[in-house]
Amino acid sequence: MEYREKKFKSGGENGKKNWKKENAGRNGNNGRDVNGKTERNSGRKETQNFVSGTEKRNGRNYGNQDKSVEKKLGYIDEKLEKKYGGAWNHTGEKNMNAGDKKKAVSAAKRQDDRKTAYVQGKNASVQAEAKTERKKSLCPHFKTCGGCQYLDMPYEKQLEHKKKEVSDLLRPFCRVEEIIGMDDPFHYRNKVHAVMARDRKGRIISGVYKEGTHTVLPVETCLIENKKADEIIGTIRELLPSFKMKVFDEDTGYGFLRHVLVRTAHATGEIMVVLITASPVFPSKNNFVKALRKVHPEITTVVQNVNGRDTSMVLGEKEHVLYGPGFIVDVLCGKKFRISSKSFYQINPVQTEKLYNLAIEAAGLTGKETVVDAYCGIGTIGIVAASAAKEVIGVELNKDAVRDAVTNAKANGEKNIRFYNNDAGKFMVQMASQNAHADVVFMDPPRSGSTEEFMDAVAILNPDRVVYVSCNPETLARDLAYFKKKGYRAEKAWAVDQFPATSHVETVCLLSRKAQ
Repeated sequence: MEYREKKFKSGGENGKKNWKKENAGRNGNNGRDVNGKTERNSGRKETQNFVSGTEKRNGRNYGNQDKSVEKKLGYIDEKLEKKYGGAWNHTGEKNMNAGDKKKAVSAAKRQDDRKTAYVQGKNASVQAEAKTERKKSLCPHFKTCGGCQYLDMPYEKQLEHKKKEVSDLLRPFCRVEEIIGMDDPFHYRNKVHAVMARDRKGRIISGVYKEGTHTVLPVETCLIENKKADEIIGTIRELLPSFKMKVFDEDTGYGFLRHVLVRTAHATGEIMVVLITASPVFPSKNNFVKALRKVHPEITTVVQNVNGRDTSMVLGEKEHVLYGPGFIVDVLCGKKFRISSKSFYQINPVQTEKLYNLAIEAAGLTGKETVVDAYCGIGTIGIVAASAAKEVIGVELNKDAVRDAVTNAKANGEKNIRFYNNDAGKFMVQMASQNAHADVVFMDPPRSGSTEEFMDAVAILNPDRVVYVSCNPETLARDLAYFKKKGYRAEKAWAVDQFPATSHVETVCLLSRKAQ
């Protein structure tokens, strides 16, 4: 089948990856990203994933909320949902009068306070337990960074905690297999982000935001980040004075270099350096790149991303390639993938291969199936699954990701896969209205989970099996309950430790249609 990129004027946010989601293994307030597909200091869970364009995902996730509050609140309008989070349980009325909305706002704030207190208390107890395991922390920034809640806990115990969390939440629905851990749970992050600033003495520093603040904590090395990426950021920091480049000051709005992003390809060794600047004017840019590559000849491309707005988003819209092709290529599950600065790509390639192979095995593909890859991003799961299916249809709202997905499919010679630039839920409803059929649906939503509309669309399309890849077991449990009402039952689930040293865990869950 031919490749088609079809554009629709549709809303939704399933393709927009903000900085918190794209890397679901780090807390969001510290200015670093986690998982995959950020708004700084918005709730301290890097439970969301990275920027791709200008929109943000909902930054709050209320998980399992107090049932009495849920019944009173119900649905609030879109504006309130965006302000207080999109993960409200799927109950209640959609319409409210002004008085009810005012009460809803007040209740939402109270609920947010309870959730924040719960998360802080949970993290504090975890850190306290970890402290009893080791008298001295492995990282001097353990208490102030907040990105690695489980760092000082023996790895076996980390896995126990995560397995128990997933098992407890999914117990009403299905059994959870043994958690799949990592052989070497350090330096696994293939994307490293550093905030540039000056300390009180005027010295240039790079690092993360201290938990719950906009104060930059200088961090030169990190136990879960790629070592080479940390070295490159250090070199950039040292080069700035000789090129008279000023770092950006959030308070005054003056300065040039705001952030540095380094992406590395695990299989090919290619390295991308992204310099996020407040202005497009970059004096001596060629000499700067030359000096940087003299120290690090392994760098294969350098990109300038311009973000001059007063915003909490990291990446801006405009980019200029300063050196190389402007992207890197990695190999995952035997397939090549082109990764640009804004692409959503899982940050732990070793565990991602295990995760994707598990998801495809769970789907039970025989070569005769039509597969829908919803929230497909740059096409990773769909392209890996294409050789085992009759045809694959990828749907993604982010047009940049769709272009990358088409390029990736062509590069791998996959001719039985098509990509559409559309909201996945609306697209599946359109498929059903045209009497189209899908045997399997892969879904990989953000940490806030799926939506009623999307799950309704899945039920309308009526596939035999749904493979749900989740980076938040709380919203997974909530969505499984809704799927159950729609005639789907959870068969089994697998936990994968995608983010060692953090409290985050990935889950693959197989759902099948109940017999009528």
